[in-house]
Amino acid sequence: MRDATDRAEIERFYREEFGRVLATVIRGIGDFHVAEEAVQEAFAVALERWPRDGRPANPRAWVVATARHKAIDVLRRAGRFEAIRADLGRALEPAGAPDLPDLTDAALPDERLRLIFTCCHPGLALDAQVALALRTLCGLSTDEIARAFLVAPATLAQRLVRAKRKIADAGIPYEVPPPEVLPERLEAVMAVVYLVFNEGYSASRGDALLRSDLSQEAIRLGRLLVELLPEPEVIGLLALMLLHDSRRAARTDANGDLVLLEDQDRSLWDRGQIAEGTRLVERALASRRAGPYCLQAAISAVHAEAPEVAATDWAQIVGLYDVLMRREPSPIVELNRAVAVAMRDGPAAGLALVDAILDRGELGDYGLAHAARADLCRRLGRTAPAREAYERALALTSQEPQRRFLRRRVEQL
Repeated sequence: MRDATDRAEIERFYREEFGRVLATVIRGIGDFHVAEEAVQEAFAVALERWPRDGRPANPRAWVVATARHKAIDVLRRAGRFEAIRADLGRALEPAGAPDLPDLTDAALPDERLRLIFTCCHPGLALDAQVALALRTLCGLSTDEIARAFLVAPATLAQRLVRAKRKIADAGIPYEVPPPEVLPERLEAVMAVVYLVFNEGYSASRGDALLRSDLSQEAIRLGRLLVELLPEPEVIGLLALMLLHDSRRAARTDANGDLVLLEDQDRSLWDRGQIAEGTRLVERALASRRAGPYCLQAAISAVHAEAPEVAATDWAQIVGLYDVLMRREPSPIVELNRAVAVAMRDGPAAGLALVDAILDRGELGDYGLAHAARADLCRRLGRTAPAREAYERALALTSQEPQRRFLRRRVEQL
């Protein structure tokens, strides 16, 4: 029983510290791939030795030192150690053992920033950015990431190898971007984190609507970003994820089927997450530099404050969408605004806006746009166009719980 407890503690330490340790070792070794393999081996040694010999006084420093030893051995065998040491401009192994890096918490944020910006470099494909972020910052295994995105583990492994090779071959710098390009690079980082969250919040395909493990990892990344770069939009992103995730327990029924916001049991919403998310929204908005994530979080907070759907302040939500449309116009935002207008002014007003969007052709292949049109037609008693729109939405949807929901709507007609 004690062995199982020790293993669980080490695995928890692995999840919490993998990104910190890897960032530190990469900085000292200068090779992304070798550092990652060495850190994996170091944690494997910890899993073997700590239950037997006891946990070291400074476990993070112990893992870093072990990983550095292993990485240097690999580089020596490959004849690359001296070249890397010269490039770095300092000895990595004085007196027969590598110097421990500064492992104070004050020194760690800069290293983790280097890692997250390297993973999300625009020179890498988006799928590679997502995979690298989950692998290196969250410590997820190749198999875990492959299952999350429904690809073969071998395919995911090749994707990771190509990404790390691209980092090496293209000379992608292991650094925090200079101030003049930080805003655009930070935007890419936040987009990757939110993409990970959305895949967990509403899976793009497969038999389950939710992947709570992915949502939780994205929230972990969001907390890390707020710790490292407490910019209003970063705070808004974390708030948005917390507020969305607060509804997780009410979004599906006992059979795993989709439950719409208007039908959810709000007593199941996580009030602790709502309180934290709302505080973060207020903090971000107080800066008067609210961007798209802040505004979306503010919309989600208005939903969260309503005890029931009828008490929702739809006028405020439409107003927030108006601001969002001015800041970042897009057909998706326009569609969401149309749905809010339908709740404020009635389904006919919303349908006119949705039809105008679909007539432009921008969302012709977006299943949720046709599902929204179908629902508005259903509420207006227009059975034939409602059925046609539901069928179109079905043809464009690969997520099984959503398909079951749409089929039930057709049957109810």
